[in-house]
Amino acid sequence: MFNQSRPAEAVDQHDRRDVYTTQSDGGRRQGRIRGVASNGWPVEYPGKRVEFKRVIGEDHYVVLHCYQHWPGDRDWAGIDIFRLDDSGKIVEHWDVLQPIAETSANQNTMF
Repeated sequence: MFNQSRPAEAVDQHDRRDVYTTQSDGGRRQGRIRGVASNGWPVEYPGKRVEFKRVIGEDHYVVLHCYQHWPGDRDWAGIDIFRLDDSGKIVEHWDVLQPIAETSANQNTMF
């Protein structure tokens, strides 16, 4: 849904509206994860795509290692960590994001 520029629909299906907390801003934003859909992202970037390079799940946690393609901007590498409740709804989120470097000091890639 996200890659089809329908993040609000994904939010409606997968977050816990009553208890969701994102730690990306120090835990200040609580309630709905709808900030993803309302803060200009990806509405501001209608052609934005996310490739999931790795998906890791354990207990109540899911980790996504993502290659993010932003139209008109540089590409980004990101990690999202989600904590789920017993019904599989998102209740907490952490993330990190960094631009993909044009050159590397070694042969390793970010993915």
